[in-house]
Order: sequence, then C-alpha cells, then structure tokens
Amino acid sequence: MNTSIYIAKRYLFSKKQTHAINIISGISILGVLVGSAALIIILSVFNGLESVILSLYSNFTPELKIEPRMGKTFDPNTPYFNALGKDVRVVSYTQVLQEKALIRYSGRSFIATVKGVSDDFLKGRMLDSTIQFGSFTLKDKGENFAVIGSTVQGSLGVSLKNQFTSLQVFSPRRNAGTSTDPMNDFVFRSIQPSGVFGIQQDFDDLIITPIEFTRDLLDQPNQVSSLELNYKTGTDLDEVQESIEERIGKSFTVRNRKEQNTELYKTINYERWSIFMILTFVLIIAIFNIIGSLTMLVIDKRKDIAILTSLGANKGLIQRIFFFEGMMISFIGCVTGLALGLIVCLIQKQFGFIKMGSALSVLDAYPVAFKLSDIGLVFFTVTMIAVIASGISSSLSVKRLGEIKADL
Repeated sequence: MNTSIYIAKRYLFSKKQTHAINIISGISILGVLVGSAALIIILSVFNGLESVILSLYSNFTPELKIEPRMGKTFDPNTPYFNALGKDVRVVSYTQVLQEKALIRYSGRSFIATVKGVSDDFLKGRMLDSTIQFGSFTLKDKGENFAVIGSTVQGSLGVSLKNQFTSLQVFSPRRNAGTSTDPMNDFVFRSIQPSGVFGIQQDFDDLIITPIEFTRDLLDQPNQVSSLELNYKTGTDLDEVQESIEERIGKSFTVRNRKEQNTELYKTINYERWSIFMILTFVLIIAIFNIIGSLTMLVIDKRKDIAILTSLGANKGLIQRIFFFEGMMISFIGCVTGLALGLIVCLIQKQFGFIKMGSALSVLDAYPVAFKLSDIGLVFFTVTMIAVIASGISSSLSVKRLGEIKADL
C-alpha cells in the first residue's frame, strides 16, 4: 500500500488528541453524505416527474406531425398520404381538423379549440390516465361525444351528471354575409360531454370530438389541419421523418415530439440544471469543511510530521498524506450518501410514502426514475470538489511545516 495512503487511513480512523477534530471530521462526512443523498434523490424524483409529464404529453402529442406550411388546412386524399397511413410500421394514422370556437354551457361562454380526430386517435394511447372525471369516449351507439379539458370544464362549470344540458358549439359560417341577425352568420351544433382530462394549460383548453362532428361544424368535408402519426417501438423516427420530408416537399412541415414541444423540453432542462447547481453549491459548502478539519489535524499531528521529516519524508509526502485524508472523507460521505439516496428512492418507488398532496393529481405519490448517468454525475461532482478542497488543505499543511519545526 502507498505510504501516504496508509498514513492517511491511520489518521482518519485513529483517536485524536483534540476531540474537536473528530467532531469536525464527522460533520464533514455528514455534510457530504447529506449533499450526495439529496442530489441523487432530487435528480431521481425529477427524472420520474419528467417521464410522467412527457408520457402525459405523448398522449396528445404524436411522434410525427404533418402540417401545411401555408394556410390552415389541406387535402390528405393523395396517393402518398394514403400509402403513408397503410405503412406496416404505423400504429396510428390520425386525421385532425381543429379550429377555435365559441362554447356555451348553462349561460356561460368560453373560447376553446375544437379538435376533431379520426378513430385512430384512440389507438396506442393511455388516454384514461389523463381523465379526471368521466371517460374518454368519443362515440357510443352511433352518438358523438366530446372530451373536454379541465380549463374548459372549470370556465363553463360543466357537470357530467347533468345529462340534459349539452355543450353548444358556435363557429363562423364560411360564406357569412351581412345579416340583421348576427347569429345567422354562425353554425351551431350541440354535443354531450363524456369526460374531463387534465394535463397542462397548452392542452386543457381543448375539446376533443370525432372528426365527423368538426367537419360538419366547420363545413370542411375533406380538409384536415394535420396528420398525426405514431409508430411501432423500435422504428427509427429520424429516418422516417427525413424520408417523409423528402417525399412531401416544402409545402409541408414534419415535426417530431421535441419540435412540437420546444418550450416544454427547454423548461425541463433548465429546471433540472438549476436544481443541480443549487444543490451543488450546498455540497461545495459541506465539502469545504474538510479544509478546517485537515487544518486542525495538521496541528494535532505536528509531532508526527516532525518525526516523518526527520526520517527523510519530503514536503510532497506530507502533502499527499493530507490530500488523501481529505479525499477519503469525501469518498466515505459520497458513497454512503449515494447508497442512502438510492435506498430512499427504492422505498419511494415501491411504497410511495411521500404523497403529492393533491386529490386531483394524476399521481398519488412522487414518481422516481433512476439513471446511471445521474449516479456518475454526482460522484464526478463530489470528486472534483473534493480534489479542490483537499488540494487547498494539503497545500496549507505544507506551509505550516516550517512553523511546526520552529515550535519543536
């Protein structure tokens, strides 16, 4: 075993003449332990929340979305689009027609986005996980139903128990002219709500209906606003996106999930790194307690240092002893903290003892998801900070060699 490491290990576990050194060392280890555990717990919980948020968004955000570059609608009845829907890799090929409309219910009004979807919209999606009340039913026994966002429900006071009051949907007539009665310039249709979903503000002002209802409302028998495609697991979406872009030309845009929700992904990354940086600063404060601990240790072991120098130990050996001492304190705290953090996360994942605290929340307890990269990131961060702190401490120990020799 390396001499400096051996002596550092003896110093770490041996009894000190000054009891305060043991306390300071213990505090240093505890600080690193708590900081490391907090980092891995927070990152794991954040990973869990991120996975849940993105999975909820994926219920309404397709893997690929085709939209016209100019205008609001286009005709999807072309040989290429028809062939695209029959691709064996495609799980769902959804035609979407959406537009803003005035919604009235029991004397209240709200401007919402009516999104008409074809039958494939229900394929391969966990839509029930987004439902707060009712069910995600768009058709039943030949009758059309609407599933509304929580914002719409809250603004209009919609009650699913009231079977006698329907949503009244108003849209401007395409060929509206001058009329003494303004209501003649609007198309009016009624539809019964079947459920209320809740995800996020960007989606919660939606009213999901069968596309036949929206076509009738907007007088658009053939046009669509977009085509939404989801593919089988394992499909190379980048390759598919590039292939579609080459075939349809510059008249259309093809966007993947990240491109459809740019702000969401930016926000998630900003929040993740902000949390990491805040906890890292806390960890820096904890690890820099090592400087005080090692400075006290140098004073306590001044006779040992004098003996080592008289036996031929140079400044480099003395410096390495206290450097490795600091690194051992950091590693013990880091490894123990990571183990403790992972145990807490496993218990939370299994039993969910920390609750979200909201009856309307999609989740009952905080979700947890592990990433090996997070463990490596925490270990690397602690190591870098420990190297700096231990390096400073060991340099100070060498500077005190002259004072120690003079005292002796």
